[in-house]
Amino acid sequence: MTLTTRDWHNRAKQFHFDGHKIAYWTGGDPEARPLLLVHGFPTCSWDWVPVWDMLAEKHHLIACDMLGFGLSDKPRSGYSIHRQTDLQEALLSDLGVGEFDALVHDYGVSVGQELLARQQDGSGAKGLGTMVFLNGGIFPDQHRPRPMQKLGVSPFGFLLGLLMSRKGFGKSFSEVFGPDSQPSEKELDEFWEFISYKDGNRITHKLLHYIADRVEHKERWEAALVAAQGKIGLINGALDPVSGKHAYDKWREVVPDAKAHLIETVGHYPQVEAPEEVAAKSLEWLA
Repeated sequence: MTLTTRDWHNRAKQFHFDGHKIAYWTGGDPEARPLLLVHGFPTCSWDWVPVWDMLAEKHHLIACDMLGFGLSDKPRSGYSIHRQTDLQEALLSDLGVGEFDALVHDYGVSVGQELLARQQDGSGAKGLGTMVFLNGGIFPDQHRPRPMQKLGVSPFGFLLGLLMSRKGFGKSFSEVFGPDSQPSEKELDEFWEFISYKDGNRITHKLLHYIADRVEHKERWEAALVAAQGKIGLINGALDPVSGKHAYDKWREVVPDAKAHLIETVGHYPQVEAPEEVAAKSLEWLA
């Protein structure tokens, strides 16, 4: 079934976290094993629509727009990865979820690593099973930020929000996709609709706090991967200029016993560019 952005708006549910309204979605059989979907930057849970129905055949899906993203509230501050992880744990608790698996992408890979670390030190959700990673800055030394990200973390980061337009977004966003899996103008319009919702594009620079978080918590988060090798996997779009084949190679080096799957023809958004392959491989590993 093809969903429109209006359908997605209408399907959104809401809960409160730290006084903020958070949009979230569920799908599939409520009795099936829960699968938490954690989106990337600068987009939102709309990213999961291409794989939603395929994943929902086997799992009870749970996805929220994190603070500052999509349809959720956009406070003036408080965008650390630790707080976004608190949000995911609060959502799971609110829904009464015990055991669950996770599929994480981009910004969400850091949330996923923090979830793993908390499970291992006993400070967080204890029911986490398998975690599947998509492209993202899992290893800070392999992350190759785009010009937009470099501007956002500079002293002039506020200019990013002022300068960010639909046209500029479309150009920079398309550059991280594979040449044969480029987003259409309609798809770019849809992504932009959620990015710019309630002027979300004006706070883009604040969301880039995750880059500093990754450097600060590098040892903790990489150690979490090493300790979890038997229950994690990476699906990587090789042509991603930010975290493509070079990040895949690093994964094979750091966690050689973890699963790994390379999609040679796509870029940074494999769930959008190759949804059938991503869904099939995820379901195989999550079985």
